[in-house]
Amino acid sequence: MIDTVTGPRIQSFAVQLKALTDLEARYQPKLSGLRLIESAQDNGLKIQPKHLSCVGLCCFYIAVKSSEEEKNVPLANDLIRISQNRFTVSDMIRMEKIIMEKLYWKVKAPTALRFLRLFHSHIQEQLNDESKKILSLERMESQLKACHCSFVFSKIKPSLLAMALLCFEEQEQHDPEHTDKISEALTSLQQQLNIKDGDLLCVREVVRKCLAEYATTKCSKPNSQRLRWTISGRTARQLKHSYYKITHLPTIPESAC
Repeated sequence: MIDTVTGPRIQSFAVQLKALTDLEARYQPKLSGLRLIESAQDNGLKIQPKHLSCVGLCCFYIAVKSSEEEKNVPLANDLIRISQNRFTVSDMIRMEKIIMEKLYWKVKAPTALRFLRLFHSHIQEQLNDESKKILSLERMESQLKACHCSFVFSKIKPSLLAMALLCFEEQEQHDPEHTDKISEALTSLQQQLNIKDGDLLCVREVVRKCLAEYATTKCSKPNSQRLRWTISGRTARQLKHSYYKITHLPTIPESAC
């Protein structure tokens, strides 16, 4: 068991953890609603296909505005042009208002990604240099993206999913010399979160099955070619200078592991 240390850094983690877990309980979707979505047929969905592009772009816009500095938020008109959609800024504003009302104007819900990064940072502080190499945050973030492609993970608390990913990653490493310390840190964190062993093992198994399926040839994954966004000359001329005159962009990583 890891000794409890009181200090600014540990206290900071405790404060962050409490704030996120308190919010998590308030933002967790109701199972009844999720079951309704899962069982609904195509003709039972309220969003019409012709509105999907507007909904998608508005969700992206809301996410950007809630997580980025104001100077980095693109103009709605530019987003419409870049995405080559036919709706207007007024349409987008109306759709944004509808989405925000559905969310009760709450867009700061704690995500599994936030928990994963917080947990990873906390655990890394307790490890030596060699042990720190075991838990790859980049690999776990890719695994989390794969998990989010499956609807089943919508029913799982973000903190529990983050813990399951960390435990899965630790289990996959066959290096007792370094994983023992990680295991101790995970056990301590599990106790702080009041997560039952059975719940953690169950979700870890769901993660394992999901990633195993994702790694098979049956799962359709993006190819390894560099992604290119082609726009017309007319659209390019209408965009801001900084949006289209870029000499080089790094290759987007596509691997899940």
